[in-house]
Parts: sequence; C-alpha cells; structure tokens
Amino acid sequence: MAQTNEVVDLAPAAPGLVPDGGWAIDHRVEQKTRSRDSWGLALRRDWRMYTFVVLPVISLLVFRYVPMFGNIIAFRMYIPGGSPVGEQWAGWSYFQMAFSSPAFWSVFWNTVILGVLSLVIGFPLPIVLALLLNELRSRKLKKTVQTITYLPHFLSIVIVAGIVLQLTSVNTGGINQMLHWFGIGPINFMQDPSWFRPIYVISGVWQTVGWGTILYLAALTTIDDGLYEAARIDGANRWQQTWHITLPGIRPTIVVLLILNIGSVVNVGFEKVLLLQNPLIYSTGDVINTYLYRVGIQTGQFSYATAIGLFEAVIGLVLVVSANLTSRKLVGASLW
Repeated sequence: MAQTNEVVDLAPAAPGLVPDGGWAIDHRVEQKTRSRDSWGLALRRDWRMYTFVVLPVISLLVFRYVPMFGNIIAFRMYIPGGSPVGEQWAGWSYFQMAFSSPAFWSVFWNTVILGVLSLVIGFPLPIVLALLLNELRSRKLKKTVQTITYLPHFLSIVIVAGIVLQLTSVNTGGINQMLHWFGIGPINFMQDPSWFRPIYVISGVWQTVGWGTILYLAALTTIDDGLYEAARIDGANRWQQTWHITLPGIRPTIVVLLILNIGSVVNVGFEKVLLLQNPLIYSTGDVINTYLYRVGIQTGQFSYATAIGLFEAVIGLVLVVSANLTSRKLVGASLW
C-alpha cells in the first residue's frame, strides 16, 4: 500500500492573510481606499455637476444650521442690544415658565389638534385621488381633473386667506348667501371659535390635495402591468387588484410621506393661521407659532420664545424618529 508523505509548511503566513482576522481588516481598509479613490475620480470627472450643489449646501448651512446656535438663549437671559449669547445663565427657568403657563398649554393643544386633524383628513385624500385618477380611461378627463386640483397649490397663502375670508363674510360671503336660500340665518364663521378648525382644515385640503397626488401618480407608474394581468386571469376584481397590488406597490412612498407629515404635526402653518385668526377665536385658533410671534417679536421676550420653539422642535424630532422606527418594524419600510 503506497504511503504519501505530506509536507507541512511552517513558514509564517503572508501579510494580509493572517488567520486571526488580519485579512478581514486589510480587506476593509482596501475597500475604504477604493471608495475614496472612486469618489475622487467621480469628483474630478463630474465636478461641473457637483458645482450645482454648492449653493444649496451653503444656503442650508447659513439659514438652517448656523441659526441653531441661537438656541443657546433658551438657557440664558437675553437682553436686546446686549450679548448675542445672553447676559447670564438662566438654566431651565424659561422652560419652567412655559410649562407652568396656562396660555402655553392652550396654544400647544390647539396646535396638536389642528396638526392631527390635518394629518388624519388631509393625508389620505391625495392617495384616494391618485387611485381614482389612475382608474380613469379618458386621458383628457384625467388631465383636466389634475390641472383643476393642482392650481390651488400655486396660490399664495395671502390669496387663499383672502378667498376664505370673502367666502365666510357675514354680509357678502358666498356661503352665507347659499345658506340664505335655505332659510338659514347668516353665521359669523370667523368670529365663532368652533368654526376655525373646520375652515382651516378644509381650506388646507383644497389647496394641497391635488399637488400631493403627483408623487403617488409617479409611484403608480412603477408598478408592473403584468401583475394586474395575472390578477385578472386569477379572477381578481378592481378592488382586489387595488388592495393587493396597487397599495403595496406605492407603500414605500406612503410611508416616507407619512413619516414626514407626522414630524410636522406640531408645526402648523404660521402665515395662514396669522392671516385668518383674530382675538375672538384665540381659544381655538391660536397656535404655537403665532404665540411665539406675539411673545417673542411683539413683546421682546426672546429667551422665553426660544425655549418654546426649542421644545416644539424636540417634539417634532421625537415624532419623526418614533414614526420611522415604528414603520421599520411594522412594514419594513422607513425614511432611513
């Protein structure tokens, strides 16, 4: 029986092939080096394209990140005309002042209610409109509906507020004139606090619902038509095709926009509320942003207003992060 003699090489392993993980380390270093080389090559090759990013980045830094330094006066006593970082340390006193103020909690809950109503009512409607437009077979009718629903988005907030005030006017408003035809007396819409929230939400939906359908219509075009053909062969009706094919196909877009909208629940639009509100409807129409305008700009309580604004920003950040984590665990899609 033949015998084989095995020769064992006791020489040390070559560099980069050490069995104790050195190879993996060297491999990662090599990957990073290649990544830097490829980034540098792309930058040298397409530097003209990257120049378009310079101005937006500078704008973002100047108008978004640099002003964050001003949040320090939420913890320091700031006097107009004095030091830009405040005169002396105040700690959490301004936050305690806000949390102990009934006026702050009133505007806080007004903001939350308006934000939640806008989210619950305004967020699903663009999805529904996009699904309905997707079912239209007449291209002319589809384009007409799209154009009509898109137009309000391009109107200024001032114009929208003016239209709302004209329609709800007691004497000459179109709504009160129609109510008069049915024998109903005029209603002081903009002087009754109970009407402010419905008017704000309805006018917001009218202005944004058409524009919000653009992303969903674009997402619908990415769905494979073969899936619908297979579903029809299996006997699925239009509702079943929508539920099992269309909605799952646009789910990533829905999730991303939902997370972004949840983060803005406490950031109710300042301009529109300011233009529509008056002291008679402060009980339901005063929100955090308009309250900050009065106490911060008009009365000069800058540190107090900054503390409230910082609290609002933290709430928005917590909502975005929480919504993102929840979406990742439940549906497997997230913003990051």
